[in-house]
Amino acid sequence: MVDYHASNSQASSGGPAIYMDPREQENDWDRDLLLDPAWEKQQRKTFTAWCNSHLRKAGTQIENIEEDFRDGLKLMLLLEVISGERLPKPERGKMRVHKINNVNKALDYIAGKGVKLVSIGAEEIVDGNAKMTLGMIWTIILRFAIQDISVEETSAKEGLLLWCQRKTAPYKNVNVQNFHISWKDGLAFNALIHRHRPELIDYDKLRKDDPLTNLNNAFEVAEKYLDIPKMMDAEDIVNTARPDEKAIMTYVSSFYHAFSGAQKAETAANRICKVLAVNQENEHLMEDYEKLASDLLDWIRRTIPWLENRAPEKTMAEMQQKLEDFRGYRRVHKPPKVQEKCQLEINFNTLQTKLRLSNRPAFMPSEGRMVSDINGSWHNLEGAEKGYEEWMLNEIRRLERLDHLAEKFRQKATIHESWTDGKEAMLTQKDYETASLSEVKALLRKHEAFESDLAAHQDRVEQIAAIAQELNELDYYDSPSVNARCQKICEQWDALGSLTQSRRESLERTEKQLESIDELYLEYAKRAAPFNNWMEGAMEDLQDMFIVHNIEEIQGLITAHEQFKSTLPEANKEREAIQAIQAEVQKIAQYNGIKLSGGNPYTTITPKTIDNKWDKVEQLVPQRDKALQEELAKQQSNDHLRRKFATQANIVGPWIQTKMEEIGRISIEMNGTLEDQLVNLREYEQSIIEYKPNIDQLEGDHQLIQEALIFDNKYTAYTMEHLRVGWEQLLTTIARTINEIENQILTRDAKGISQEQLHEYRTSFNHFDKKRTGQMDMDNYRALLVATGNSLGDAEFARIMGIVDPNNSGVVTFQAFIDFMSRETTDTDTADQVIASFKILAADKNFIMAEELRRELPPDQAEYCIARMAPYSGPDAKPGALDYMSFSTALYGESDL
Repeated sequence: MVDYHASNSQASSGGPAIYMDPREQENDWDRDLLLDPAWEKQQRKTFTAWCNSHLRKAGTQIENIEEDFRDGLKLMLLLEVISGERLPKPERGKMRVHKINNVNKALDYIAGKGVKLVSIGAEEIVDGNAKMTLGMIWTIILRFAIQDISVEETSAKEGLLLWCQRKTAPYKNVNVQNFHISWKDGLAFNALIHRHRPELIDYDKLRKDDPLTNLNNAFEVAEKYLDIPKMMDAEDIVNTARPDEKAIMTYVSSFYHAFSGAQKAETAANRICKVLAVNQENEHLMEDYEKLASDLLDWIRRTIPWLENRAPEKTMAEMQQKLEDFRGYRRVHKPPKVQEKCQLEINFNTLQTKLRLSNRPAFMPSEGRMVSDINGSWHNLEGAEKGYEEWMLNEIRRLERLDHLAEKFRQKATIHESWTDGKEAMLTQKDYETASLSEVKALLRKHEAFESDLAAHQDRVEQIAAIAQELNELDYYDSPSVNARCQKICEQWDALGSLTQSRRESLERTEKQLESIDELYLEYAKRAAPFNNWMEGAMEDLQDMFIVHNIEEIQGLITAHEQFKSTLPEANKEREAIQAIQAEVQKIAQYNGIKLSGGNPYTTITPKTIDNKWDKVEQLVPQRDKALQEELAKQQSNDHLRRKFATQANIVGPWIQTKMEEIGRISIEMNGTLEDQLVNLREYEQSIIEYKPNIDQLEGDHQLIQEALIFDNKYTAYTMEHLRVGWEQLLTTIARTINEIENQILTRDAKGISQEQLHEYRTSFNHFDKKRTGQMDMDNYRALLVATGNSLGDAEFARIMGIVDPNNSGVVTFQAFIDFMSRETTDTDTADQVIASFKILAADKNFIMAEELRRELPPDQAEYCIARMAPYSGPDAKPGALDYMSFSTALYGESDL
């Protein structure tokens, strides 16, 4: 700004003759007569104080009104301050001509504002003519302080007088009819202050007969609390028969502007409070979303490792406990989280709608906490959940299989160890060295029978090794002891093979010396050995454990058992034939008088052994029959459970699908008002919730199926997992649809959209929503905009897509469409309006002080602004100055807070 304080020297020059509007003649100076000395004194003091009230904003003031305006510098500065405009650059010279030129620039500016001056020339001002100087200042006051006052279609002096009359009408002893004697007792000044700031004056204590006290009280309060400088002395007013009208008007106009500014400040403060309240509410919603999203993601992150834990258990009981824990998770822990996830999406949509309605930028959650991120984590959770359940069921099958194989291994190993017991001692004895020929032949034949028996046991040894191998492959927890036992059996089997070969060689060397052999004993031994093995195998099979999973499998076992029973008559004939051989031996020995020295030398299998084992087989057959029939009954019960679950599932599954389709159709059609649709949807939601007992019944049936270890169901294509997911999707879809209607109501009420407009919007949207999904791609949306009367270029369409699809998803929802249509046709607060409001509170400064915010705004919102406003760094900055412009633009997303 140009320095207007540099020169006080005088120069001489001519100036143009200026005349005043005739309409102001009654208020104009008596140019031809001297001023009344008392009036001149009042005007000099009042006009000086009025000028200084403005010049102090530029950091200067005047002492002598006719002297300090002579060089024109402070006069130009005064006009710049009160008008807010730049005047031509003043001349810096100190000569008279320079001063006259500066004053003329000021007078030209006044004339340019439509003010017509009469007989006031630059030379008179430069010469210090008090009369002309006061007349010029009065002209400035009229133009810039009084002319723009307007009250009830009156303006200037009449408007100011009417304003005073309206404000003081309720007060006793006050009757404002003019700007001179109506103000002498001081009550009118006090009434104006009390009307606007009642806490500053106790009006009831004022007395009409004490004007000096009244005037001083009003002037002191105005100067101290209203920032209105003292422009007159109470004594001058009281001691003058008629106070100067221009001085009183000037003083009263300051009161008008002070209180008018306060009203503007109140309006501005209200606007700011409204904007800040919306912003604070949105910030609270954002914080709630962030916390809920964080808590849900933390729960998912904690749960997924548990579901991904595949550490196997050793026993069925431990695995069953794991399955029970998983059921508790599905029934107790997960359902509340499903509700939290649904509520989170609803809160997010509501927040975005409120932000759009308040002309704020869309909310972008913290990284990793978008709705899509939560859906992705939820998808991972459900994937881990599904894999965990499948793994547990497979583990249960594996442990069941392991228990069966382990028991089978123990049975076969015990039978084999029982058979091998004493075989090594028998093969290592040297009884043939002292035996007779017949005895040696008998020993050889016995050895041949043993070899046959040994070969028959080879299959059992291989079975034992195969079972041990399978137990190892299935990771049986007691594999070391199984392996040790299997290894011992195999090593013993190899030793038996070597010993058998060695004994055969010894017997064959001796055979040449031995000729006797009992053919009947040999035949007995050869036929008894395989028959004995058959009986042992039959007993093994009859006692063998079995696992079946359906009726077909148990019926297959029953059929096989019936086939086995059909072979028993033929086996009995073989037994009788073997016993007949032994009977023939006894007969021949008796007949020939042969004294048998012992049992059959070729075998240890006696007729009694065969009879005992045959009796055992006959006892095991009915026991096997009973076990198979019990298993058949169990499988029939399981089949009933399958049918029961399938019957209910085949009803619930289509019902859920039908409800999903009906909700999709309801969300597209518009039947009745939005409130009617909301009521219908909530009733529809209640009917869905009332269907929950059917889901619970299915859960109970499903639990019975799992407890029965049933792993398949040919009577239905629906699984409990499928139905659970469908049920959860149904609840989520109806909740989302209700939220969309609520947001449409919120948009309609906030934007003033009629029901007919909403219906028109929905009809237009449905026409271009070809797939009836409630959303459309960019091409269909562009066609919709053209059909609704929008003329679009590529740039304009890109701008609109940035509004309706801020996340670049490529689709536009109906909610986004009506938000855009309402936004284009309604007015909302803008950043410029908020900046203008702050500028009023700051008294036209480019910055604002903390005390000004605390004075004009409620405490919480004032502190909210102070905490977020950056320090002001402009050239006119002061200590503690705050930048309200960047703060206002940040509220609307144009910069970062």
